[in-house]
Parts: sequence; structure tokens; C-alpha cells
Amino acid sequence: MTASPCTVLVTGATGFIGRRLVPRLIEDGHTVRAMTRRPEAYDGPGEAVGGDVHDRASLSKPLEGVDVAIYLVHSLDDRDFERKDAEAARAFGKAAAANGVRQIIYMGGLGADGDDLSPHLRSRREVESVLGEGGVPVTVLRAAIVVGAGGISWELTRQLVKNLPAMIVPKWVTTRTQPIALEDVVHYLAGVVDLPEAMGRVFEIGGPEVLTYLEMLQVAAEVRGGHRKPIIKVPLLSPSLSSHWLAFVTDVDVTTGRNLIDSMSTEVVVTDDSIREVVPFEPMPYAEAVRIALEEAGRP
Repeated sequence: MTASPCTVLVTGATGFIGRRLVPRLIEDGHTVRAMTRRPEAYDGPGEAVGGDVHDRASLSKPLEGVDVAIYLVHSLDDRDFERKDAEAARAFGKAAAANGVRQIIYMGGLGADGDDLSPHLRSRREVESVLGEGGVPVTVLRAAIVVGAGGISWELTRQLVKNLPAMIVPKWVTTRTQPIALEDVVHYLAGVVDLPEAMGRVFEIGGPEVLTYLEMLQVAAEVRGGHRKPIIKVPLLSPSLSSHWLAFVTDVDVTTGRNLIDSMSTEVVVTDDSIREVVPFEPMPYAEAVRIALEEAGRP
């Protein structure tokens, strides 16, 4: 079933996923509002509207007359991100309800529920919950690493492959994950907009392959340079030391790196493929996603 065109608000419209999603939604016939804290600087498609999820008073105007709100905001670069993200999501959900929004769509993170979730994944779960406290049905798409130019997790992979002649890797590289291409994430997000059978449901999305982080690095090295790289394992490299090492060899800051690394010890793979019944299509292989991401970034 395909939904009819409607008015969609995209938060984080200038971000990694948002700037690719907005034009796709317009292609699909929707009227799109691109919410940003600096609408005067927005030069993308859609109608630029000012709003800040951390300022409840700023949300009413951009949400007025909106049918579907897509929530693509998080604060990984902040030490207090769990509290801030929960407060922002709660305020947004209540503002959406007050303005008659009929669906909120949120990008969450894969990983089995339990006490061993990292702070990053635990925060994503909490946001899923509090977004719906106002009563608006929330559609959640949970993903692992999204492969595309500009994504933080992908940037770690790309820069490690680019900057190191040999891969010096800690223990967490043996954890399994299920990466997905940015293009396919956008397809899924657009596919569940205002779709009755997607309302109030949690879906898991991923590419066709389950890989360890080490395998992801090696495939990326092969796609980029035509060959894999020597591996030097450092099993005693702690998350704290790993985050400082990443900050040294990439441009990802220590706080963001630590929050990501904490999640990399948790297996994040799809265990429920019910999304295939709602948005049926075949996601692209990891190597193809890497090739596209490198081309978009000019293959540096």
C-alpha cells in the first residue's frame, strides 16, 4: 500500500540522512518542511522552517499543519547526550501531539534489549519511548552502521582505511554488525511515511550481509585501494584508549568516538525482517555501498 502525498516535517534536515531524505520526499509528491536552527542559511529543497528540539517554544510553528514528522536528531558529541536527547524527544513528541501530527518516524539503533546496551544504544531506546508519550504513533527504524559520505560511523571506517598502512585494531573489531547503505535507509524512511501498517511499529533494517567490523574495514580497503591491509591486533586497547587513538588518526572527536566505541562491543544484526513486507525491495551489498560513498566523497 502506498500512502497519499502529505505535509512532512524533517528535523535535522541539513544532517547526514536529512539532506538526502528531503529531496526524495519531494520526489514522492510530499510537501516538505526542512527544520533547522538557522533557516536563513538553508539552501536545500523544501520549505526552510526555524526550530530547535531543545527549545519547546520554537516547535509549535514548524509543526503547525504537519501530518508526519521525521525525527533525525541526536547529540553524540555531548557528554550529557542521554539526558539532553530524552528531554528533546519528550518535548518534540508533546508538541507534535498538540499540533495534530499523526505519525512520528524515528531512526533508532539495532541491538537486543537488555542491561548490557551501551549508553548510545540505551539512549536510542529511551528516545523511541518518550517520543510517543504525547500520544502520536511512532514508527521506529532501527539500523546499525549507515554507509554514506558524511556519516560518523562510516567516516571512521573511511579514514582508518585511508590513513593507516596497516590496521591496528582492538578487540571490538570482531563484533558482528549489519551495515546498510544510506540510499537504502532513505528508501525505507520514505516508504513508511503516513503508511497505516507502519504506525506504532518498530522495524529492523540492514543490508544483505552480516560482517564483523574487521571485515568491513578490509572490504572498504579493497574497494578503495584494490587490496586488503595487514592486521595488527591489540586486544588490550581499552575503549578509553581506543577513543583517543581514533581522535589521533581520524578527525572524529574523543567524546563522539568513545560513545561509538562503547556500542561496538554489542552485536547489532537484524533479527526481524518484517519491514520487507511493508517496504519490499532488495538493499544493496556492502561493497556497492562503499563504492558509492567513496565516489560521493571524491574517493579521498
